[in-house]
Amino acid sequence: MGSSEPQAESLSQRELRNESGRVLRAVSEGHSFVLTNSGVPVGRIVPLDAPAAALPIARPARREGGWRALDIERKTSERGLAATLDDLRGDRL
Repeated sequence: MGSSEPQAESLSQRELRNESGRVLRAVSEGHSFVLTNSGVPVGRIVPLDAPAAALPIARPARREGGWRALDIERKTSERGLAATLDDLRGDRL
């Protein structure tokens, strides 16, 4: 949570089940909740118009490696793919 974001109230699974009406009214008024299960935070209940949490970028993405880096030479065939597939399908009949 950022410093500009208000502190969300903790809400257990049992409280959500037993007091869902109160929770929904509070969310519609703009309150946020952190949903817990056995004291472990598992989710967040926020109003629909709440701004999305900004994800910090630890490092910029770089593209390295991949299939192209393996330098695999493609093999060509005299027969087309359709002919090969027809042969393979013929074995099932």
